[in-house]
Amino acid sequence: MDVLVQKFGGTSLQTLDRVRRAALRISAARQKGSAVAVVVSARGSRTDDLLRLAADVGAADPSRELDQLLSVGESESAALMALALNGMGVPAVSLTGHQAGVRTTDRHGDALITSIGADRVRSALDAGKVAVVTGFQGVARTGDVATLGRGGSDTTAVALAARLDASVCEIYTDVDGVFSADPRILPAARRLPWVSPEVMAEMAFAGARVLHTRCIELAAMEGVEVHVRNAATQAPGTIVVERQDAVPLETRRAVVAVTHDTDVARVLVHCRDPHRDMAPEVFETLAAQGTVVDLVARSGPHENEFRMGFTIRRSQAGPVRDALHELAAAFGGGVHFDENVGKVSVVGMGLLSRPEYTARLMSALAGAGIPTSWISTCQTRLSVVVPRERVVDAVETLHREFQLDRPEPADVTSATSPGHSAIA
Repeated sequence: MDVLVQKFGGTSLQTLDRVRRAALRISAARQKGSAVAVVVSARGSRTDDLLRLAADVGAADPSRELDQLLSVGESESAALMALALNGMGVPAVSLTGHQAGVRTTDRHGDALITSIGADRVRSALDAGKVAVVTGFQGVARTGDVATLGRGGSDTTAVALAARLDASVCEIYTDVDGVFSADPRILPAARRLPWVSPEVMAEMAFAGARVLHTRCIELAAMEGVEVHVRNAATQAPGTIVVERQDAVPLETRRAVVAVTHDTDVARVLVHCRDPHRDMAPEVFETLAAQGTVVDLVARSGPHENEFRMGFTIRRSQAGPVRDALHELAAAFGGGVHFDENVGKVSVVGMGLLSRPEYTARLMSALAGAGIPTSWISTCQTRLSVVVPRERVVDAVETLHREFQLDRPEPADVTSATSPGHSAIA
């Protein structure tokens, strides 16, 4: 039995008309002979509305009760979708994360999936029904609901696809696929018919909002082929998979996309005692807060004070700020936060093997009068910190510098994966 997993995001389900349109797409896939499992997010701004309700009663921090509340959004979507499908004559059953056998760690608000039993999902598919599963949630070892954090429904969909040995996991959103830059700020951005999982993971981490980083990392580890498509159109979208038909060419374009992230704070921790290495305590503090760190640099052994700089998510700065100030004060040091910054990255493959790319990045930004500070380089990403108000200018400058508005001359004209038709 060929299994297809489809995931519909919140904007794809925002109105009842959109729910019905998604149901029609599910029905069409089923008529082609696939058994279909569907993962849904909360509709529209439902999660944000629930977070505001929690904040109004003074309970905005991750907790058991907040997860209980937030899980309502996905449960609503799943039940509505199952009702819509049944109303169209398509047998369907809605399942919560618990009912679908999604097991997670105990970390409320940012849990990790540990396993998926999926017995009830398989039973529904074997009975000819569409299984509509709530994304973003599972059940912890304590038996309590635990949510997976922002973008967690994408991760649920990929994990379920891996568990069901699905041929494809289709992610439906409100854009036509993955682009060479954010098309909302750069109309010249070009849709990418194909992206490798490694590059897509870097794009997601560096600010591309189409797919969640954990979703792509899991897809790469489990060998799940992901298609990103617009729920409102028949646009071909983007395939995220290791492409096996591409001709190996060293002249192939190295830079694939430019991404940006404005949810950034630049942090500098210092201590006057040069012999006091605070790095282990700093990283332990950040890990305890579940804080994602990037662009890390620190002082060397021959300098007259300890200094360590890095970037974190600006949205996480509040609790991190208090914890780091307490740590630094214990050693007679201090912490400086700069939240008026953004991060711009060029993403691709083999970037360290082409040192001229770093030179071009810095030269182009300098030529546009855009100040830069910290920079980080690796084979798949070059990232630089710029003033927040110049982020869009930096994206436009680098997109033009690396000629990403032009199709790749050396590329083949279609993005084909084994067993699937070309999408470009």
